[in-house]
Amino acid sequence: MEKKDFRILVVDDERSLVLLATRILKKEGYDVKGAYSGPEALVIMEKFAPNLIISDLKMPEMSGIELLKKVKRRSPETDFIILTAYASVENAVEAMKSGALDYLIKPLKNPDELRLAVEKVLERQTLIRSNTLWQTQLTDGLPPTNVIFAGMEDVWQQIQRVASTEATILLHGESGTGKSLIAKVIHQLSNKTGAFVELNCAAIPETLIESELFGHEKGAFTGAIKTKQGKFELAQDGTIFLDEIGEMPLSAQAKLLRILQERAFERVGGTITLTTNARIVAATNQDLKAKIADKTFREDLYYRLNVFPIELPPLRERPGAVETIGEYLLKTISMRVGKHMQEISKGALELLKSYHWPGNIRELYNTIERAVILADEKQRILDRSDLSFLDITLEDTTSPDGTTLHEPELKKLEEIEKEAIEKTLMITKGHRRKAADILGISLRTLQYKIKKYGYKKKK
Repeated sequence: MEKKDFRILVVDDERSLVLLATRILKKEGYDVKGAYSGPEALVIMEKFAPNLIISDLKMPEMSGIELLKKVKRRSPETDFIILTAYASVENAVEAMKSGALDYLIKPLKNPDELRLAVEKVLERQTLIRSNTLWQTQLTDGLPPTNVIFAGMEDVWQQIQRVASTEATILLHGESGTGKSLIAKVIHQLSNKTGAFVELNCAAIPETLIESELFGHEKGAFTGAIKTKQGKFELAQDGTIFLDEIGEMPLSAQAKLLRILQERAFERVGGTITLTTNARIVAATNQDLKAKIADKTFREDLYYRLNVFPIELPPLRERPGAVETIGEYLLKTISMRVGKHMQEISKGALELLKSYHWPGNIRELYNTIERAVILADEKQRILDRSDLSFLDITLEDTTSPDGTTLHEPELKKLEEIEKEAIEKTLMITKGHRRKAADILGISLRTLQYKIKKYGYKKKK
């Protein structure tokens, strides 16, 4: 959403403050109107339909809290910032509990305070709007449920039962099994009207993860040049997806436990207690019970997260899924890159089914994408020869009807994993972060695997 499309109504019985605030915000490019009382604001908003109302807390005819409650009944999506000359925690908490996103102290000492507060609301509404667009495109723009849950019909049934509840969900499965996509499906099927907000716990440095989750106040630490909303604030009325939860540091685990217990938190460096009604979906590819034994994951947090566990089977354990997912990916990727491939040959399908797929759906996607790109421009069928780059050791066997079949040379999972890591590091010339991205794992996990397998860069 652009500033020119963001409508703001400033309400205060002090005309000078209304004029000052509207002048500051109009200069920033916002569409702004002013009102000098609560009743006048209600009349103006009928035609103006503001995205944000900035209102004084204490006004003679109608208080800011009363105005907020009336507006929320008419237009729940309209956000509020409260202005108050009574700088007390009680007033701020009352405003927050009534639905205000923020509050500012009068008189405004610096115009930047107002600008930053409004920018946060604009950021939040832009995120919600983009998420709403995603929701409307879910059926047409993302795989249909028969593709997403191919070979996982029992998982689909579980999600249909739990999606409309407030239960915390823990998704467990190998990397590449589609945990993020399934979390989005849960959100889409839920009663939540807010945003779907995602955080990969392994991708954020330990020193910044609390700020990402809970936000921070201006000056809370070096580099905190302005107040920032955390993921839990942005996910208000929505869903927060915590991917790779097993990588979360212990210090942040303690604060996450409090949110699960009390639905309350403070920004880093802040004193105001905020509340959240965000639905929590967490995911991991690790054995959290083993991490509990190693004292790297809190047992009490595990039981709070594990209210409704869902196990996602790897692709190799899903009969028929390779064909269903593969055909869908072939058509969508072909359309995206301007090719015309619509069918997978019997030989190519046999080869795909014989592969172990340590990288699961993510690896299948990359494989088909590469095959489509390398295929002839006029080619309509993906053939076995288009998959010659797949590193599968095969032995020819003959079936009773004389048809030649191909069975893979069976290897232990650790051997396959080790080979995949070594080859990826060779391709990236030892660049670990690039290798981790290709493999679909965190840098921390890759470093652990390198140490485990004793990999050394070849000169």
